[in-house]
Amino acid sequence: MKKFLAEFKEFAMKGNVLDMAIGIIVGAAFTSIVNSLVDDIISPVIGLLVRVNFNDLAVSVFGVDLKYGSFIMAIINFVIVAFALFVLVKTLNTARNLGKKAETEEAPTTKECPYCKSEISIDATRCPHCTSILEDEAEAAADDKIESVKA
Repeated sequence: MKKFLAEFKEFAMKGNVLDMAIGIIVGAAFTSIVNSLVDDIISPVIGLLVRVNFNDLAVSVFGVDLKYGSFIMAIINFVIVAFALFVLVKTLNTARNLGKKAETEEAPTTKECPYCKSEISIDATRCPHCTSILEDEAEAAADDKIESVKA
């Protein structure tokens, strides 16, 4: 039982779990701010333009009210929250990568033998596996050009 509790404590105290918990709490607080923005500012402004309160827009079908105005406001809420989270994550990723050096790709140190397909040193002139003599690629390209000119 102690091992199980120790493993749970290690899992719960990992940075990712704590980051996720903080993100959920901040997200919930942010959602209430966005709801207020949409309900108290954006919805009345749109209502002024179309001369209708969006929360009152509904269609009655067989005695059931379908409140499509509230649905439109929920879509606007979602778009605002999604955009704000996108900007936040993009900013955090940029800040995280700011101090990192760009990884430079190292020059290859090996190549493949064209005869036996073994991996060999890039400087090899003879394959250690099949003992084939390896032509330098530049020399082979030059030889091909000379042969094509002769023909």
